[in-house]
Amino acid sequence: MRRHISCPLILLFCLATCMNAAEPPAPVLPVPSERQLRWHEMEYYGFIHFTTNTFTGLEWGYGDESPAIFNPTDCDPNQWASVAKQVGMRGLIITAKHHDGFCLWPSQYSEHTIKHSPFKNGTADMVGELAEACRKHELQMGVYLSPWDRNHAKYGSPEYIEYYRNQLTELTTNYGPLFEVWFDGANGGDGFYGGAKETRRIDADTYYDWDNTWSIVRRHQPMAVMFSDGGPDIRWVGNESGKGSETNWAMIRRTEFAPGRGDREALGSGQLDGTHWVPAEVDVSIRPGWFYHAEQDEQVKSLQQLIDIYYSSIGNGANLLLNVPPDRRGRFHEADVARLIEFGRVIEKTFDDDLAKSKPASASNVRGKDDQFTAANVTDGDRRSYWATDDGVMTGELVVDLQQPTCFDRIRVQEFIQLGQRIKKFAIDARVGDDWQPVATGTTVGPRRVMRIDPVTANAVRIRILDSRACPTLSTLELYQSPSI
Repeated sequence: MRRHISCPLILLFCLATCMNAAEPPAPVLPVPSERQLRWHEMEYYGFIHFTTNTFTGLEWGYGDESPAIFNPTDCDPNQWASVAKQVGMRGLIITAKHHDGFCLWPSQYSEHTIKHSPFKNGTADMVGELAEACRKHELQMGVYLSPWDRNHAKYGSPEYIEYYRNQLTELTTNYGPLFEVWFDGANGGDGFYGGAKETRRIDADTYYDWDNTWSIVRRHQPMAVMFSDGGPDIRWVGNESGKGSETNWAMIRRTEFAPGRGDREALGSGQLDGTHWVPAEVDVSIRPGWFYHAEQDEQVKSLQQLIDIYYSSIGNGANLLLNVPPDRRGRFHEADVARLIEFGRVIEKTFDDDLAKSKPASASNVRGKDDQFTAANVTDGDRRSYWATDDGVMTGELVVDLQQPTCFDRIRVQEFIQLGQRIKKFAIDARVGDDWQPVATGTTVGPRRVMRIDPVTANAVRIRILDSRACPTLSTLELYQSPSI
């Protein structure tokens, strides 16, 4: 005869099971916001520098350039987005207004805009066209709005701040969702300024009243991160060469933020005792300049240079913002496209097959001996699950059994950063036959760490957490074999 367990017994069993379940580790502050977590997942996206500079050959326009010179012959934002999607970028950020003050959208607050150019008889809106192209190709969209304006007659006065905020409101309300708004640190100096042709200085800390200016973005684009030298959401890495820091804390010590105020010593590596989650973005151009110059067509970065930039930026836990400037036609130049495709193919082939996925894993300590924190979480292909140790256990070992000799030369590891960045030092070993051999060491892990090692054929891999701010967490340990190039 079949017996039925009574509801009270089922309830008691469930209560006992829940009582035995371990609690997740307490967050180690600071922790990322939801908008920052989404930004971390972007990893790689493109910068579009395009304005009157494209037609004058300048990098910084003076502000007296006539809108009439902006007249691309075959402009195609759809080409930009199509190429970006093909090569693995996840978004595009456009210089809606650079320091010269020329607006790539028909701002109702300015006459120094695309509406007074001959391009499309003054009916064009480059920001709107790019937004449409990004939607078509399922890319995220971002905008750059220079705080400095070398054209505007009122720059340096309170009237300009009202103007600037009106422009920011236009960009954050008229073009759909934005993932990033970019604020350059260049502020004040010589310029046209409506014909004054003089030098104007401002106090970059106070002039823009950044808290109230940034509130426009928060109100209209709550999921957009804001970039400047030191935050508030993401920070500059401190150089434009494509180099990230091997030690990369996502935190910095700041109580106030403003473009141009970044602590140069802290920008690259961050700060272990940082008070705010402000991760690093690496911005670099595929060419020597940020804007297109025909004489640089033979100076596009090599495939190896781009690969090195990838591992120095994304590989060290930063995001990569790669600038690709449209030429005077308004298209990505063929040399840039060819190199981007080469680069994209190498990255795609490198990371298309995780050799550790679904392989059994074990650890020296599992939090509360609870399966929700098991070592197997690092090989389950889900970067939202994680291994964790008991409170007070600041070191530990985790072994992945590859079950057969496996050749690999790339290792990707990732912390569960929703609970804060913890790991301060680690080492990775490969078991060749019966012997463990060291293959990599590092300091921080954070959002991700991707390491290039000499090819090794091993039957197991081990990560040793040697020091941590609190009980460590680990979301992934992935292994890959890179293609020959």
